[in-house]
Amino acid sequence: MDILSMITLIGGLAFFLYGMNILSGSLERMAGGRLETTLKRMTSNRFKSLFLGAGITAAIQSSSAVTVMLVGLVNSGIMQIKEAIGVIMGSNIGTTMTAWILTLVGIESDNLLISLLKPENFSLIFAFFGVLLIMCSKKTKQKDIGNMLVGFAILMYGMKLMSSAMKPLAELPAFTQLLTAFQNPILGVLAGLIITAIIQSSSASVGILQAMALTKAVSVGAAIPIIMGQNIGTCITALLSSIGVSKNARKVAIVHVSFNLIGTAVCLVIYCVANGIWQFEFVNQPIDAIGIAAIHTMFNVFTTILLLPFTKQLENIANFILPDTSSKELTNTNLLDPRLLATPSIAITECDNLTLQMGKLATGTLRKAFGLLEQYDEDTVEEILKNESMLDRYEDELGTTLVLLSSKRLSDEDSLKASKMLHVIGDFERLGDHAVNLMHSVQELREKDVHFSDSASQELSVLLDAIHEILSITEKAYEENDLSIALSVEPLEQIIDGLVADIRNRHIIRLQSGNCSVVLGFIFSDVLTNLERISDHCSNVAVALLELSHSSFDTHKYLLSIRSKDERYQDALQRYEQKYRLEWPW
Repeated sequence: MDILSMITLIGGLAFFLYGMNILSGSLERMAGGRLETTLKRMTSNRFKSLFLGAGITAAIQSSSAVTVMLVGLVNSGIMQIKEAIGVIMGSNIGTTMTAWILTLVGIESDNLLISLLKPENFSLIFAFFGVLLIMCSKKTKQKDIGNMLVGFAILMYGMKLMSSAMKPLAELPAFTQLLTAFQNPILGVLAGLIITAIIQSSSASVGILQAMALTKAVSVGAAIPIIMGQNIGTCITALLSSIGVSKNARKVAIVHVSFNLIGTAVCLVIYCVANGIWQFEFVNQPIDAIGIAAIHTMFNVFTTILLLPFTKQLENIANFILPDTSSKELTNTNLLDPRLLATPSIAITECDNLTLQMGKLATGTLRKAFGLLEQYDEDTVEEILKNESMLDRYEDELGTTLVLLSSKRLSDEDSLKASKMLHVIGDFERLGDHAVNLMHSVQELREKDVHFSDSASQELSVLLDAIHEILSITEKAYEENDLSIALSVEPLEQIIDGLVADIRNRHIIRLQSGNCSVVLGFIFSDVLTNLERISDHCSNVAVALLELSHSSFDTHKYLLSIRSKDERYQDALQRYEQKYRLEWPW
């Protein structure tokens, strides 16, 4: 084997790994937030989890990515360890899809139709159309399809380069002796484990083994233990990702390792005992790429069937190795596990869920503050302060995460979600600030032992009813991403502005007539200001939903447009005007 063959081998391996990385990343972006949503919906029983894990892994071509995703989801408290076990088993089956795709490299036939299935005959066409999509398309989804096609072509071309470079190896006695040594089950398992642990991808290491098999120098007896070792080696990614996480998250890695160790041990014993008794002739026969894919699939399917009834026992093994303690863990201090950043589509969906939680916390905190206007309670005061601090934390962590995610390659849908969240988290945080301001106004009323007049209280009651409604429809509009509901926020905000202006005028008249003190007037004015600002922030959230649905953001232009042209706006304005009308005379 000369230096040029060695360079070709290294270059082929580089193309192969890079192509797999591009292919996996493109498929993941195309799947978007549906991955996370599907994970949550379909982990109710072990069979659903199994098929889900297999499907997702086959779709994104990476069992390692799925396992790291599970560690992050469990660490964030989104999933339980028992729900993740079935997904882990399924991912081992799903990862075999790559090996079957790579068998196309070994196709040999004079038939034209069959020859067209050879990667060197069609992958370059894929690359051509992929580059056209990347260069000419403006939509991210089409670019992702282009990247997927190019990634597939690079992967296949890398596979072809590796197989071509390895052909001279078959003539080297040292190489043949090395592969013969791997027929020793222990050495074979260790070889597969080490290679896979280094490149952190069982799909890639199986692909390398298939490229070697095309030289006709790899025997069935050498391939079987290597494939078993590859399944153990792929656990290194989960082990590395479990560093510094909660115990429950580390248990995901332990289950993954336990599953593959037990499966390998059982299969290796069965293989060695059976071969010792019957002396299988096929053991010394050369194996091809299809044979490796078949063994890889049979091993993973058999291991899954064997251990699927024992998911509880696998969980018990993890609990035994990492027993729960009575004290609450403080390992994970983040609302969103940073490991989810490795899967941007999952991270975006979780950020969206956290933003919704933030919105609900903000509106709930405001309602508690409104309750203080009717009846003061120290426990409620403490809860408002605690919630406001939590809202600050939401804004800080979500803002930081979303900025990091915005620098990554996102689908159009995920990019739009990130932009929407960056626009609204500041408004949700400010709602918490206004809750604290209202709380301080109530405390000032208590300290100075003053009360609003009956007229002021009645006016404030009408205004609070309107504020309650605008909070409810804003929260619902965001939760359901319902643009028709969002459209009703702005007319109500205009009615609230009118109510505040009218109440201020009435308040000035009461001050001038001596029916209200100056001190009480300042407090009443602060309350009105905060309530008006609350409606403004609700309007900001609704406008963000509406404008970003059209992939643009120009609040001033949008508001001018709907106030002058939109009939639905005018109808809602009249409806709210009738609903929230101040009594007269007063």
